[in-house]
Amino acid sequence: MSAAMNARDAILGSVRNALRRGPLDDARRAELDARRPRHTRPAQDEDLVARFVRKFESRAGTTQRVASRADVPAAVEAYRTAMGLPARAVVGAALQDLSWPAGLEVHHGAAGISETMSVSQALAGIAEPGSLMMASGPASPITHNFVPDDHVVVLDAGAIVGHFEEAWEILRARPEGMPRATNIISGPSRTADVEQTIQLGAHGPRRVHVILVG
Repeated sequence: MSAAMNARDAILGSVRNALRRGPLDDARRAELDARRPRHTRPAQDEDLVARFVRKFESRAGTTQRVASRADVPAAVEAYRTAMGLPARAVVGAALQDLSWPAGLEVHHGAAGISETMSVSQALAGIAEPGSLMMASGPASPITHNFVPDDHVVVLDAGAIVGHFEEAWEILRARPEGMPRATNIISGPSRTADVEQTIQLGAHGPRRVHVILVG
């Protein structure tokens, strides 16, 4: 059992002791889970992928469709070439099984200050606002989301859900457990703090490009 789980069990054990009760049995746990409130969710009459693309692109993000994961490296290389970026990328380990171009220098660690482009796997897309859900971890370092000027995100079309509530369910169901950090990305970083003029790249990437797979 991991140290995190030991700490969690210790905290919950202290709570149970204070309440003078033991662990919940399966029936009681199911009863309490069934009480989880369902919030009102705005109706959507649009295809989930089409809505995600429309909303994401409305905030200066860009998207591209490819047929399969095998097409991702070529799409990344085409984007890099179009942006005139150096032949180097920091790629999340979740994507290390792909065949990256021989001329592209790739590593799978954290993004350092000199990185110009990162490539990450998104956990989910949320059609309602047109946002990406990113879960931090060894396969997807959080620095990839903030340090490079160009962030390329790989999103499986089947992982696009309608509302935030469904995305949280995906996060809770991860086999590896909850991540240390979760980021919701809705396009390039921006601010209007200076003279109320929108500036991109203030606190993160200047450009966010989504490669939709499938």
